[in-house]
Amino acid sequence: IIDFGLLVLITMVQLIIYPSFKYYTNANLYKWHKLYTSRIAVIVIPLMFGQLLLAIYIIINSYNVINIIRFTCICCVWGITFYYFVPLHRVIANGKSTAITLKKLVKLNWSRVLVWFIILILSLINLK
Repeated sequence: IIDFGLLVLITMVQLIIYPSFKYYTNANLYKWHKLYTSRIAVIVIPLMFGQLLLAIYIIINSYNVINIIRFTCICCVWGITFYYFVPLHRVIANGKSTAITLKKLVKLNWSRVLVWFIILILSLINLK
């Protein structure tokens, strides 16, 4: 359920939220981004920590190749998020975003959509 929820959430971010950023002026994006990040964090942080903790629990109790790959994918999402997205959001939060920053946000986010899709598929395979 968590994996599905995160895939739906990141897909909505990819198709609706991030593309909408280009319609804001820099001043309005600066204001909206502050609200957006605090509100989305209330949803994303518990889900991501829940997913990570559950993956650790599953590996401890059911050590197999699929669970290891799934856990690795979850770690990749965390890495991608902190390596690419935290700095990009920091640029926006500082009021210094450009069209290039916003395009990068959308382009790079496809990687998280793909990895969360893989995570969900691995979870479904593991249900057998």
